[in-house]
Amino acid sequence: MTRVGIPRALNYYQYLPMWRTFFERLGAEVVLSDPTTKAMLANGSSRVVAETCLPTKVYCGHVIDLVGKCDYLFIPSIRSLEENVYNCSKFLGLPDLVRAVVPNCPPILDIDIDINKGKRTLYGSIYDAGRRFAWNPLKVKKAAEAAWQIHQEYLDSLRSKQLTPPDILGETSKPLGKMMGAGRYDLTIAVIGHPYNIYDEHINHRFVKRLRAMGVRVVTAEMAREDELNAGTERIVGRPYWTYEDEVVGAAGHYLHAQVDGVVAMVCFGCGPDSVMIDAIQRYAKQNARTPFMLITLDEHTAEAGLITRLEAFLDMLGRKKRAS
Repeated sequence: MTRVGIPRALNYYQYLPMWRTFFERLGAEVVLSDPTTKAMLANGSSRVVAETCLPTKVYCGHVIDLVGKCDYLFIPSIRSLEENVYNCSKFLGLPDLVRAVVPNCPPILDIDIDINKGKRTLYGSIYDAGRRFAWNPLKVKKAAEAAWQIHQEYLDSLRSKQLTPPDILGETSKPLGKMMGAGRYDLTIAVIGHPYNIYDEHINHRFVKRLRAMGVRVVTAEMAREDELNAGTERIVGRPYWTYEDEVVGAAGHYLHAQVDGVVAMVCFGCGPDSVMIDAIQRYAKQNARTPFMLITLDEHTAEAGLITRLEAFLDMLGRKKRAS
């Protein structure tokens, strides 16, 4: 059976059920890289220039982990998912970057996803990915339809059941040890940011799990409706420019006016689009919202102790504010 490798990074948390269904319906076996580790991040960082953003370094580490474990790597070039809204350059050039920096890389399935080129081009890209496993266009079409149906069910489950992607994907990690403040905070916190920042427990030191262990209810962009995220984006910037802007700006615009006790934005140092988005969010939060807002910027040197200190101080402040009201 042909093995298709999917790195556990970047778009993994958004699209894994869809991608897995597509390839399995075509008779392939899907192989995932292991969860992020210190060694994996170091391997990825060693292959790219220092100025490369943290998520790309992590992604390269995951690709290296898959070398020798699969026959193909699935690395789509996601340029645009709606007209006149464009993706970050790391997504556009990801297949070429991996070829350039990862030695002995398996053949890459690098389909081009760009809504601006029309549906016919998109369907052609999907067939290009599927024809390695089935020449019959009808079989590829049925696999794509099944994958899209699974994707819609996945999104519906995230919203209706108020779950995070790792909850549904069944990902588990080592339980947190005994910690101060466990279960003492009766708060609801919105954590906004891209899934590859929020749910990679190595780079963020198990941030969501830590909040839950403290008794905090965590809500994220995946739990909001599409119309709520669109309204949030319009509230802050008018119209979106970046693909996946709803994960950051849309979620901020929604949750800063929702029934939450605080909003935490999680971004990575060196990310161009996020730096622009966060500046707009911070100005909006200061001028138009009463919900407390905290920004956490991650890089490969982010210390667990410092992050925990900031988190506990923020929660203590929110707790005092809630009791006073």
